[in-house]
Amino acid sequence: MTTQEFSHSVSAIMKEFRPMALKFTKNAEDANDLMQETMLKALSNRSKFAIGTNLRAWLYTIMKNSFITQYQKRLKSKSCTSSLDYFHFLNNMDITTGNYGESSFAVKDMIKAIDDLEETFKTPFLLYFRGYKYEEIADKLNAPMGTIKNRIHMARKQLKERLADYQY
Repeated sequence: MTTQEFSHSVSAIMKEFRPMALKFTKNAEDANDLMQETMLKALSNRSKFAIGTNLRAWLYTIMKNSFITQYQKRLKSKSCTSSLDYFHFLNNMDITTGNYGESSFAVKDMIKAIDDLEETFKTPFLLYFRGYKYEEIADKLNAPMGTIKNRIHMARKQLKERLADYQY
């Protein structure tokens, strides 16, 4: 296969790969970049293509590997950039102050929400909160472990509903 025939075949197949590139990247510009990079790698590595093998599969492999490489680079660059963004705040911690009033309200609301629980839910929940295991709570309250797990679950559910204003 001549270079011109190879280039023509690659170009024809790459037109079919646009939806696949969009599926990978979820962005039209990134899909164009991925297709361009795939075509460049295919043309520059023409000598590595074995005649008689599936050109479409070879191009797909190049595209997939290029996408994975780009994705990994973005993850690394984001983690480095995002951690650098916080260095400014770390060095200036003496300037910032906490809002103790807000946390005081939150603690008071949590204590009230726990106090408002029915006793059947509050007792197992508080024991679990203090570090007791399900089996220990079941023995202490003389109840089946399934019942204890259910009561703790229900207590958490009720607390979550009552403290919904504090969810982020």
